[in-house]
Amino acid sequence: MRSVTVLSIVGILSLAGCSTLSNTKAVGPTDSDLDQTIKAKLALDPSIQSASISVAANAASNQATLWGTVPTESLRLRAVELAKSAQPNLVVIDKIDVRPPEVARNDYTEDMARVAREKAKQLGNQVGRSLDDVWIYSKIMTRLAADPDTSAIQVHVDVTNKVVTLRGHVDSATAKTQAERLAKDTEGVTAVRDLLTIASAG
Repeated sequence: MRSVTVLSIVGILSLAGCSTLSNTKAVGPTDSDLDQTIKAKLALDPSIQSASISVAANAASNQATLWGTVPTESLRLRAVELAKSAQPNLVVIDKIDVRPPEVARNDYTEDMARVAREKAKQLGNQVGRSLDDVWIYSKIMTRLAADPDTSAIQVHVDVTNKVVTLRGHVDSATAKTQAERLAKDTEGVTAVRDLLTIASAG
């Protein structure tokens, strides 16, 4: 009888052990698990993988924070989209900065200027004959395309003798103010003429 009783106790303990193990397995992903899953998603896009984006995951609150720098606004949005796909209803806090690469004046070549002038002509923009004017034009266009407030607007940019003229229609006062600020903050610019009009005001 005693041996039967011992076997019964061993059996009960074994079941209890299995129950404990199954409960352990039922626990959700850890911060590290979620972190690795998000990084794997970001690695699906080579452009994002080459950018410097860091991830801080909080599995308990189903939340993750992204920070770092990318060259374009579209790449920032893509990184957030990929991160959100890592787990259902994941909340992504976006602290990514958009910082387009800029060519230094000493590295700006006549070949680059020729390409930029051709693009400016196609867009209906006017650029002066000097290399400085084309360099300034290229930088402003890059900044406008990268900024979330101005990336979607069609702004005409003219540069002559380092003076920038902004023309066209924008959808909001915020876009108008930001476009002017970006132009004024561009190295080499001596003055900005803001001829932009707010479409909704008409």
